[in-house]
Amino acid sequence: MMKQYNLYNLIAGWVTFVISAVVYLLTIEPSASFWDCGEFITTATNLQVGHPPGAPVFMIVGRFFTILGGSPQNAALMVNIMSALASAFTILFLFWTITHLARKLITSNGEMTTGQMVAILGSGLVGALAYAFSDTFWFSAVEGEVYALSSFLTALVFWAILKWENVADEPHANRWLIFIAYLMGLSIGVHLLNLLAIPAIVFVYYFRKYEVTNKGILYALLVSVAILGGIMYLIIPGFVRVASWFELLFVNTFGLPYHSGTFFYLLLLAGGLVWAIRYTVDHKKVFWNTVVVAITVILIGYSSFALILIRSSAGTPMDQNSPNDTFSLLSYLNREQYGQRPLFYGQYYNSPLNPADRYSEGSPYYAQRDGKYVITDYRVVPNYDDKFKTLFPRMWSSQEAGHAQEYESWGKVKGRRIQHVNEQGEKVIINKPTMVENLRFFFRYQVGHMYLRYFMWNFAGRQDDIQSHGGVLHGNWISGISFLDNFRLGDQDGRPAMMQNAANNKYFFLPLILGILGIFYLYNKGREGKRVLWLVFLLFFLTGLAIVVYLNQYPIQPRERDYAFAGSFYAYAIWIGLGVLALVEALKKVLPDKVNGIVVTAVCLALVPGIMLAENYDDHDRSGRYTARDLGANYLKTCAEQAVIFTNGDNDTFPLWYNQEVEGVRTDVRVCNLSYLQTDWYITQMKKQAYESKPLPFSLKEEQYTQGTRDIVYLLDDPRIKRESIDLVEAVRFVNDDNPATKLTQAGNAAYFPKKKLTFKVDREAVIRNKVVRPEDYDKIVDTIYIDLSDRDYLAKDEYMILDMLAHNNWERPIYFAITIGPQKFLKLSNYFQLEGFAYRLVPILADRSSPESINFGRVATDIMYDNLMHKFKWGNMNDPSVYIDENNARMMTNIRNNFNRLADMLVREGKQDSAVTVVKKCQELVPPSVVPFEYFSLEMINTLYQSGATEDASAMAEEAYRSFEQMLAYLMSMPDHFLVSGDVNEEIQRNFFYLQKLERTCRASGDAELSARITKTIEEYLRKYPGQ
Repeated sequence: MMKQYNLYNLIAGWVTFVISAVVYLLTIEPSASFWDCGEFITTATNLQVGHPPGAPVFMIVGRFFTILGGSPQNAALMVNIMSALASAFTILFLFWTITHLARKLITSNGEMTTGQMVAILGSGLVGALAYAFSDTFWFSAVEGEVYALSSFLTALVFWAILKWENVADEPHANRWLIFIAYLMGLSIGVHLLNLLAIPAIVFVYYFRKYEVTNKGILYALLVSVAILGGIMYLIIPGFVRVASWFELLFVNTFGLPYHSGTFFYLLLLAGGLVWAIRYTVDHKKVFWNTVVVAITVILIGYSSFALILIRSSAGTPMDQNSPNDTFSLLSYLNREQYGQRPLFYGQYYNSPLNPADRYSEGSPYYAQRDGKYVITDYRVVPNYDDKFKTLFPRMWSSQEAGHAQEYESWGKVKGRRIQHVNEQGEKVIINKPTMVENLRFFFRYQVGHMYLRYFMWNFAGRQDDIQSHGGVLHGNWISGISFLDNFRLGDQDGRPAMMQNAANNKYFFLPLILGILGIFYLYNKGREGKRVLWLVFLLFFLTGLAIVVYLNQYPIQPRERDYAFAGSFYAYAIWIGLGVLALVEALKKVLPDKVNGIVVTAVCLALVPGIMLAENYDDHDRSGRYTARDLGANYLKTCAEQAVIFTNGDNDTFPLWYNQEVEGVRTDVRVCNLSYLQTDWYITQMKKQAYESKPLPFSLKEEQYTQGTRDIVYLLDDPRIKRESIDLVEAVRFVNDDNPATKLTQAGNAAYFPKKKLTFKVDREAVIRNKVVRPEDYDKIVDTIYIDLSDRDYLAKDEYMILDMLAHNNWERPIYFAITIGPQKFLKLSNYFQLEGFAYRLVPILADRSSPESINFGRVATDIMYDNLMHKFKWGNMNDPSVYIDENNARMMTNIRNNFNRLADMLVREGKQDSAVTVVKKCQELVPPSVVPFEYFSLEMINTLYQSGATEDASAMAEEAYRSFEQMLAYLMSMPDHFLVSGDVNEEIQRNFFYLQKLERTCRASGDAELSARITKTIEEYLRKYPGQ
């Protein structure tokens, strides 16, 4: 029977692989996705350096797959296929993990009945497929991100220790431990999450090799923590840190070339390891031999990071942080650009600095200068007042103003009044949060909102795919059991059409319940059951709540973070699988042995993975969607030849990089990310040629913008200068001057502008020669551009570099700002913007600001923009009803709607009503309200249609918008009163009132009295019902 079982176990495992692989391959995105995917695909295709801490193993494996794809246009698809296959292999090893554990629990002496075999295989099928079709795992399985490969390595490592358990007493069994160590080393080059399987692995070893005692369990726990901590905090940074000591000694003291100390260190380390292996073999020290070999193979796997060092030294076009020596590599591995988060002791969000010692000097920054490493600056360590520090600080971030408000809301902070003496010697009162409030935030937000909510998404159901910051309308977990969902979140069955969402998935708690049955089954299954329960719990806890503690996330995250906890959901899927055994045991007195397992397996397959597959398929099917690729290309196509386009975020940068680096689209355009332009390494890269793009005309020398130099440029009104403003070229020359007389001695010799108002003389001949404006606009060219920064006290380095380039560009390179950049980065240049598509071009023409209340910027080049929007741009099948549009894509489509509206509005102003109507209809086709509900820009388009004389079309659209807003208000007003007066429901009510009022004004002004009257009546009716009145 065991031989038969082994065969069936092998076949069934591969069946789960095929099922999951087919599903993933049918639903993968055929090109790059938003967020980090475009960057990761780029790093894999061309072996370039991505964001810290890098993923070299992902790059190597991804590069192999892109080679198989042949054409660069297939690179993204091949990397996505890699993710799909890695995810399918994850399901394969999960199946074999569950069946291994199940066999241990229900068989003895290696014998099993047919019924037991069916139950074991059924548990594997149900648990593995439940995870395969779970929300979080499926999402990562169909895109080119690191999490699919990371999950595969976690599953492989956990399965490998179970294989070792089977042969632990046989000769050469330790080869499985060496294999695991090597996989751990490789996994560092994918994602550190894999290391969290180490404690579970240690306990498998302990349970197999030692007699279990309470003291032994404690020791095993300490050993597992020591191994985990040793790899994370000793091997990963320590390996490179020691190399940097050797490098500094050999280069600065011995006068040898760069990297000589690193090479010597590597040779010394390799020699030491070889000696240690030979010594332990010769002296038959088996345990120490295993330890040394394990460390060696971990380092071999970890050596994949040499790829980062090598490719950075090669100067690839994308070379984030330029980790081309051991010092910069150490900073890269430590993710220093993301800052530090206190874990066990630290400040609150409103903690003041110690007035007597505000900052301490941290470790130095090194740079290569004239054959040596020189210190350019020191890291700054803020010293917070000890009275405002706490153990286990959860509410710590003061990065953004909104954080404090959210902390106080989630933690219900009233605080404890504590006196503080500030730098000026003034006594101020600060409300320091209490530990109870600190823990309340931890449990309500970090545990509840940022972990348990995701957990329930996967095993109970999901409300929709719209990001939630704590309200009841979007992003919550649901179950499908109406009375429970309605009690928590208001009526879920009566949600209006504009709130309907493909990600509204209901599992009726069935996966959750089956997992709970698995937990109770293990607890009641004697010693072996409790051991398995502990092993799985360790994996579940360390990849779940332990990550919650480690990440210490601040509120208002830029996106949902469920992908970070996929390992925890993997562990719960094991319990789901073992829940099948619980049902088999419960029914063994009711059903015959041979039938019992078949019936339970069939029912569980239908009710758990079956329902999950049916519910999740439509919102995980990305097939046919090219939006990220095409929108990225549209940004580039907006730009004139040899242009510079300033971007700021992931989604207006990574898709552009992907288009340029992978598919070769518009490589003459220089994409300049302002977040990175605050760093010296990025400025250096921008000063180099990249493909057809010439170097950017920055005037500063490298030593003038290195870390710690001109990081901030202050803005002052020097009373010695009687002029109201100063010429930009003169001001930049003043800032660039290294003469101490041009610096603020009271601010550490910081650079400054002596005036806050700047002027920039326009070279009319250069403007015409470089075709900056069209001939018909020559008469609009201004003599001077005025930049009024009176409301600013300083400029960050990236903002200063923009002005530096403007001062020295002389209109040679077209300069664009992406439409997604925040207005603060426009530096008051927006009056000279010209919208041409997905970016504003800086032109020496003062825009007409006849509508001061407008939220838009600059003028519109209607001929250029019309050609772009109507002919040149591609839209990634966003208007294909069979293509799923999630929230990220829908958000981008709102920007598209605004672009179309601005073009149509300007066409009306130019008397081109027919063209305006064509533009509006094109927009309605691309961005229908069924995908992106009516909002502000939709109302603007209705107004444009009325003004174009397309009264019938305008009335039809206005009627549809009215019904949409009215249905939304009706739904919101039906919710319990405690929802109406606060939170997102109240905000949505106010928004819909605003939309109706705006629509009513448009209809009234356009002569549609009948619809205007109906809207007015609706507003009055709902205002009477609204508790906020």
